[in-house]
Amino acid sequence: MDQKSAMSDEEVGAFYDRHADMVYRLCYVYLKNRADTEDAVQSIFLKMLNPHPSFRDLEHEKAWLIVTSKNHCKDLLKSWWKRRKVDLDVLPDQVTHENGGSNNEVLEKLLALPPKYKTILYLYYFEDYSVKELADLLKKKESTIQTQLATGRKRLKIDLGGTYERSYQTRI
Repeated sequence: MDQKSAMSDEEVGAFYDRHADMVYRLCYVYLKNRADTEDAVQSIFLKMLNPHPSFRDLEHEKAWLIVTSKNHCKDLLKSWWKRRKVDLDVLPDQVTHENGGSNNEVLEKLLALPPKYKTILYLYYFEDYSVKELADLLKKKESTIQTQLATGRKRLKIDLGGTYERSYQTRI
C-alpha cells in the first residue's frame, strides 16, 4: 500500500457519504453507546484528513475502513477512561431486522456476545461479507470463520430463548 497525501474536504465528504452508516453500525457493535459511537466515527473519518494509504478500489477502501474502525473501537475499550460499566442506551434507528421480530432484543443479544462472535455475525449478516471475504479480512482460516459463525448463531439462539428461527445459508 502506497501512502497518499491527505484527502481534501470534498473527498472526505464523499468518502463519509459512502461509508458513514457502515462505520456507525460497526462501532456501535463494539461500543454499545450512541455518544461514544458518534465520537469514534468522527475520529475515524478525521484520520482521512491525514496521510493514509491509497486504495485500489472501493472494496479495498471498505476493508481498510472496517479494520481501522475495529482497531479504533478496541483501543477505546482498552483505555482507562472506558473501563467503566456503560449501560446500553437507546438502540440506533439505522439497524433493522428483516423478519420484523423484536429488533431491539436481537441487537441487544448480539451486542452481548463475545467480540469474536459479534464481529463475525455483524459483518456476515449486516455487511454481507462471505466466509472467504471474512477469512481474508480477519486473517483467519475459512473453517475458523464457519465455526465462529455456527457457534455465534447457536449462542444467539439460546440467548433469544430458542425461539428465533432463520435459515442459514453459508456464502462462500
